[in-house]
Amino acid sequence: MRSKITALFLLFFTLFSTLSQAQVKKWTLQECVEYALENNISIKRSELDMKLSEIDKKGAYGNFLPRANFSASHSWNIGLVVNPVTNTTQNATSEYTNGGLSTSIDIYNGLRNQRNLRRAKLNILAGQYNIKKMQEDIALNVANAYLQILFNRENLRVQNQQLTTDLIQQERSKQLLEGGLIPPGDLLDVEATVAADRQKIIEAENQLLISRLSLAQLLQIEDFRNFDVADEEYNKEESEVLLQTPEAIYNKAKEEQTVIKVARANLEVAMQDVLVAKSSYQPTLSGFYSLNSSVSHNDVTNFSNDPVTGEPIVSYSNPAPFWNQVSDNKGHSFGLQLSIPILNGFSVRNSVERAKVAVERSRLTLEEQELGLERNIYTAYTDAIGALKAYDASVSAAKARSQSLEYAQQRYDVGLINIFDFNQAQTLSVSAQSSVIRAKYDFIFKVKVLEFYFGIPIIQQQ
Repeated sequence: MRSKITALFLLFFTLFSTLSQAQVKKWTLQECVEYALENNISIKRSELDMKLSEIDKKGAYGNFLPRANFSASHSWNIGLVVNPVTNTTQNATSEYTNGGLSTSIDIYNGLRNQRNLRRAKLNILAGQYNIKKMQEDIALNVANAYLQILFNRENLRVQNQQLTTDLIQQERSKQLLEGGLIPPGDLLDVEATVAADRQKIIEAENQLLISRLSLAQLLQIEDFRNFDVADEEYNKEESEVLLQTPEAIYNKAKEEQTVIKVARANLEVAMQDVLVAKSSYQPTLSGFYSLNSSVSHNDVTNFSNDPVTGEPIVSYSNPAPFWNQVSDNKGHSFGLQLSIPILNGFSVRNSVERAKVAVERSRLTLEEQELGLERNIYTAYTDAIGALKAYDASVSAAKARSQSLEYAQQRYDVGLINIFDFNQAQTLSVSAQSSVIRAKYDFIFKVKVLEFYFGIPIIQQQ
């Protein structure tokens, strides 16, 4: 009965451990990049700027529409006043209502509206390129941080394997010491090596934790201790981009790289600003129309003469109905307004000159970006080729060190070398394996950078 309870307890513990481990999400590179793009604050800020650009575009469209306004007022006057309806002077408390509707439309304003609309569209395009450029930079940073985790994890695995090997060597040395085949100093050297292995494992674990923390912070994930990435395998493969020449990569990148598109869009915006500024040199013609009316709420004073005595007679009557007064007192005005700029303190000229300076600045920025892109591509290509050669050399060195370690093991087993020489061969072999791992992921990242310049995305969009 006790054995059955123990078995059930072990089964429950195993299931609980499995479920606990299943709760820890293993993030793939695709998921990391997509999460970063969705939650990055800089991208969200740029998206808000895009909304402002869309509002500016709506405003540019609105400039083509006529402007219409309605106004109304109601006033009280106390004392001697002139009735604006009857044009008579009276000393009383008077009350009036005035209202009107006015509208105007631009007939010609130097094509300013058309140019402002064109500028708003170019500004939206530049904003879209800016967002894409930011997304590409974030994807590269995430890929670098992701590969750093994989490197640290594989390096930790190598260190654990070395510790296992040294622990086996420690047990074997104890047996040899008991048999009197080795001196006590050899066992102490092995124990020191095991202690050094444990220290290296702690350092490797810290490096892995720090790399996980870096990626979690880049993704803005607070619970970084439970954050981990999937064991994706990235083999060293010669990418097709390495078959291209740096000139071919640059020629393609110059047409497709977002940073160049951003600079070109900003140059077009600056050139459009010059045209908008020049519009102020030209005359403007607009049409207008207005409808006005007024209503008096005061009693109407009537003057007449007595037919017998000839004396003046004053009589009062109620004001006319509201809508009758609105109809009777209405007035229309319409016409054209022409404005020709003659002298404005050189403000238009200065605006045009400032816009031209901005064009030259944007043109220099575009040239600078093209030169920087060419320099970065040649550097990335050289780095990728160098990383490939370094990886091949490290693989050959690791293979040679592994064979050397096997030979040292054989010589140590028959007593031809001491434990110090054997530990040195073992250390060199582990160092060579770490160099292979480092060279491998360094090559993978540098190839991804080169592929990015060639137009191959970091991740495949779904």
